[in-house]
Amino acid sequence: MARTLRVLVQLMGWSCVAIGLFHLALGNAAIPGAAHAGVTIDSWGRFMGAAFAGYGLAWLWAARQRPVPAAAVRLLAGVFLLGGLGRLLSLALNGWPQWFQIVLASLELGLPPIYFWLADADERAFGRADPGAGAGQGAGAAGAAVRTVRS
Repeated sequence: MARTLRVLVQLMGWSCVAIGLFHLALGNAAIPGAAHAGVTIDSWGRFMGAAFAGYGLAWLWAARQRPVPAAAVRLLAGVFLLGGLGRLLSLALNGWPQWFQIVLASLELGLPPIYFWLADADERAFGRADPGAGAGQGAGAAGAAVRTVRS
C-alpha cells in the first residue's frame, strides 16, 4: 500500500503540473467549450493554471518526503475533493456542463477517498521498516546512530 500511495501521489503531482501548464499556455483554448469565452475568462484561466501547477508541485513535494506525510496527503486530497464539490454546486445551480467536465468531477469526487484511505500507508510502512523512526528519528545518519546505540 505504501508503494501505491507513493506512485499515486507522484502521478497526481505530475498530472496537476502538466494540466496547470497546459491551461497557462493555452488559456481559453484549454477549456472544452470555452474557446471564445472572452478576455476576462482567459486571464482567470491562465492564472488558475499557474495555481494548479503550484498545487501539483505540492503533491510532488509530498511524494519526495520519506515517509510521505499523511497530513499533507489528506490536505491535498481535501482540496481536490473541494473542487469536485464545487463542480456539483455548479451542476445544481447551472445544469450539466460539457461532458469532459463530468469526467473531471468524477475523478475529483472519486480519488480523494482513495487518498484518504492510503494517506498513512507510507508512514506505517516506514515505522515497521525502521524501528528508530519514532519521534523524528530514522532518517539519514541520525537515525542510523540511534539504531546503533539501541543495538
